[in-house]
Amino acid sequence: MTDGTARQDGTQDAAALDAAVEAAADRLRTLPESRLRRGAAAAGLGLARELARRAQRLERPQAPVKELPDAGIYSVGDQLAVAGHDLAAALRTAGATDPAAARHELAAALALIRAHAER
Repeated sequence: MTDGTARQDGTQDAAALDAAVEAAADRLRTLPESRLRRGAAAAGLGLARELARRAQRLERPQAPVKELPDAGIYSVGDQLAVAGHDLAAALRTAGATDPAAARHELAAALALIRAHAER
């Protein structure tokens, strides 16, 4: 399923997160350097780091969370895409064992991306 509708197991399809992440990453990739330097890159990196933290907590709840490094303003779109797709994959796995938690985490991630887009 790729339209973000509810699945029979009760989890919303993580494809909605994949699509939202790609749209946000594409916006960052197309920004001019001046906008990236005025804060767009820092905001994008902050979002990527939060999505990466959430994925790590789902995949290895007991392990220490590692911070996504700052790879520079020209890499932030790609970093956001990778972190978001990692979270979507973790949600797909989590949805099989705890659909309610996966739904909650998916909704939270989508809200973060929407808030980032409104900046």
